[in-house]
Amino acid sequence: MARHNRDARGEDQRGRLYDISYQPDWLKQIKVTRDLESGRQSTKTLFRNQTRAEQAPGSRVRTRVSSPEQKLDFAIELDDPQGVVTRVIIEAAVPGASPSAARLVLSIDDRNARRARRPRR
Repeated sequence: MARHNRDARGEDQRGRLYDISYQPDWLKQIKVTRDLESGRQSTKTLFRNQTRAEQAPGSRVRTRVSSPEQKLDFAIELDDPQGVVTRVIIEAAVPGASPSAARLVLSIDDRNARRARRPRR
């Protein structure tokens, strides 16, 4: 049986705060990517789970991210009985933000993500 969710906080490139609810045995990190005025992108680790996995995470993955200041609040819940999901990408539009500041991408990574092996030739 999976353990209860934990709560944490993070801060993005612009100093905006985020509240995070996560499964300690599944989540490795959450990164946020924003578009800059120059047209480039900036990526920052919003949260990194420093605890060790104590058991298998279970078949259901739950993560919630909210930022009251930006009027963002979403949760993901997915069934993953085989443990094959290694990353979830969420693209969001910040309500009321200018077009250059509205888009952000959150990458939610599994603690046990494995690099794909290249086939031998």
